[in-house]
Amino acid sequence: MEQGPVIRLRGVTIFHDRDGGRHRSREAVLSDVNLDVEPGELVYLIGRVGSGKSTLLKTLYGELKLCEGSGSVVGYDLRALRRRDVPYLRRRLGIVFQDYQLLTDRNVFHNLRYVMKATGWRNELDIRTRIADVLELVGLHGQEAKMPFQLSGGEQQRVAIARALINSPRVILADEPTGNLDPTAAEDIMRLFHEITLMGCAILMSTHNIANIQQYPSRTLRFNQGHVEPVDIRSILGIPE
Repeated sequence: MEQGPVIRLRGVTIFHDRDGGRHRSREAVLSDVNLDVEPGELVYLIGRVGSGKSTLLKTLYGELKLCEGSGSVVGYDLRALRRRDVPYLRRRLGIVFQDYQLLTDRNVFHNLRYVMKATGWRNELDIRTRIADVLELVGLHGQEAKMPFQLSGGEQQRVAIARALINSPRVILADEPTGNLDPTAAEDIMRLFHEITLMGCAILMSTHNIANIQQYPSRTLRFNQGHVEPVDIRSILGIPE
């Protein structure tokens, strides 16, 4: 296993393609981004809607191409990343979305099994054992047969986190993971994320929920007018050291 940051960005500019009919142009969404994320670290991303948080996360998991600056995620060079390399990158990281993105036509077990088969798992005993392990970790032991519609929002997000953990990632990228949850469910998810970081997995999480940060204060980056800047969130929120 390689040492050092699980995410490293230097001088990164991220562009958005604008379609002007016959002519396409590029507009910088973020400029001169420098970032290191260490194993086991929780880093919050805050800022207004449209400030670039989701765009950065999409770049980190290979949905958008990095064209300027240098960047690496779990050992993959984002500038050199080819389309056929993206599935291999995603086997080494976890992704959690606000809207869960579960397969609604199959139960919890088969949601997880689908991802495992798609990422190279073949032995059925290994698959069943790993599913049992991750469901135990996220507090859903014995829920394998339930359909998504039978679960609460918080439980569906726990399934999504279990899915993200399947391949023992070194980093989880979470895009507003508590945005659709009530305060109690959001608190449960944050407690689970804290436990995951104690296992050595880093989490880079965008959020508008200040209560998340108050509960588990950690390094916070603000997206503001095309730049990413560290903020002293403890001082702003009045949290003692």
